[in-house]
Amino acid sequence: MNPAPHDFEAAADYLTLLFDEPTVRGVVRRLRTATITTKKAKDLLRASRLELLPVDDHELVRDLKKVKKGEQLSPVLLVRGGLGGDRPLTIADGYHRICASYHLDEDADIPCRLADLPPPVVRPTPRPAKGTSRARR
Repeated sequence: MNPAPHDFEAAADYLTLLFDEPTVRGVVRRLRTATITTKKAKDLLRASRLELLPVDDHELVRDLKKVKKGEQLSPVLLVRGGLGGDRPLTIADGYHRICASYHLDEDADIPCRLADLPPPVVRPTPRPAKGTSRARR
């Protein structure tokens, strides 16, 4: 199963709260082409540093009903964190689906697409023009 088009739109909308537009476009492009992998529900919550939603959360209940009917939940969209920058995993879309799966089985394998942030752009510091002084005398 592939994520629905609206999942990518929701991910982009959320990510614009965290990153600039060019970064978001690049991450969403990588999410669209990433292969589906699986990760354990408990590991996704741990890596994201998010709390488990209560079992009576409205959207979580909706997802639990889908699973009980035999419907597959859409894969979640993730942006890899980094220990060096102390940045947790970002759940760009699918937090409720992860929590619903966890409530059913914390060891549940969650289908997901995972993308990295692009490396930071390092721009050289401009040099002062010749004949200008950095300090006044």
